[in-house]
Amino acid sequence: MLKRIRTDQVELGMFIQRLEGNWFRHPFWKARFVLNDEARLAALRDSAVEWVLIDAARGRDVAASEFDAFPARTEPEQPRVSRMAAGAAPAGRRADELSQEIARAERLARSMGKAVNRLFLEARLGKHIAASDVAPVVDDIYASVQRNIYAFGGLLRCQSDQVHLYRHALAVSALMVALGRRLQLSPDETRAAGMVGLLMDTGLAQVSADAGVADYRNLPEDLARGHVLLAMTQLRAAGDIPSVVLKGCLEHHERLDGSGYPQGLVGDAIGRLARMAAVCDDFDQLVSGSYDAAPLDPAHALATIQEKVGVYDPQIVERLVEAVGVYPIGSFVQLRSGRLAMVVDQDPSDSALPVVRIFGANGQGALVPLRPTTLALGQCYGEDAIDCIADPAGLRVPSFAELRADVMAGAIRASGR
Repeated sequence: MLKRIRTDQVELGMFIQRLEGNWFRHPFWKARFVLNDEARLAALRDSAVEWVLIDAARGRDVAASEFDAFPARTEPEQPRVSRMAAGAAPAGRRADELSQEIARAERLARSMGKAVNRLFLEARLGKHIAASDVAPVVDDIYASVQRNIYAFGGLLRCQSDQVHLYRHALAVSALMVALGRRLQLSPDETRAAGMVGLLMDTGLAQVSADAGVADYRNLPEDLARGHVLLAMTQLRAAGDIPSVVLKGCLEHHERLDGSGYPQGLVGDAIGRLARMAAVCDDFDQLVSGSYDAAPLDPAHALATIQEKVGVYDPQIVERLVEAVGVYPIGSFVQLRSGRLAMVVDQDPSDSALPVVRIFGANGQGALVPLRPTTLALGQCYGEDAIDCIADPAGLRVPSFAELRADVMAGAIRASGR
């Protein structure tokens, strides 16, 4: 039975049928879902939504109080990108245990990857991407970042089996949402930021197809630059993309010093979402590698961004460090003990003391495998510490991407999540 209740009557376990009001102003973009997360409940209660329509037959009923009842009716279920499991309050964890959200993020990325791959394939074929096509993806990213700001984006940096273009779109969207939280943007501004990250490179799909290039990173720069205006043509044709999102997509390659494109804007003429996108896009591109540059370790990529004074908004760069950690997930580090490890999780209380997965040692230019061990540096009481960012280039490792993916997969398995 459908019931119309006040927002302050909403409780966990209720099936939300509809949120009344403008779709872009309320805390969620999904049409129908079970409310099973404390962060989402708090966001709903803090929003401007006054009335909610619930389906008591599909979730928890409202307590005995006044409400308006509507006749039950059957409506087709809307497709969803993923269905999040009911979340329990996180319990205390062992020093070698990963946060719960890392494993949830792995499952989420797998399901979302299929949906985003389909969207980019359709964009490659010239189909317009509407806001309703990507809204569920951004909503799931938003919810994941609400639970753990580091997990989803960090996990994507450690995956080697994703098609590069849609992995990049998901990664930048997650970075944008995490950065929006650090900048204390409102929920609707934060989700707009996530949508910019997901949509701004849709034009690359068609540019790559026209050039006969399978991997967009192999496009020469003069061809790649055409993706901005092509994406704008596609997104405007969709008709329902918010103007603030369109502006962010148009300007995401502009730079404060005027060296960007397509308009050569300078300083404050560039919108905030575009300034955020510039930092997030370049950080992930540095980690992924490009047409003329090898991929960088995430920690080195972060340092490269910080060194480009005058190119990026300095406040946004500072917040990016907070959003990914001093040593971002996926970074290879050398410990004081001489062992080699990879950052696999963050300590929310001190991002300089992350959780690492020890996997080997440097044996005169070759990797010496060690029994894999997960170590939370913030809880090891001085047993070990990060000495420096490792340079695995001299270890004769066949593929850094595969090593990164294998180490993260092993950490998740060992954690038992």
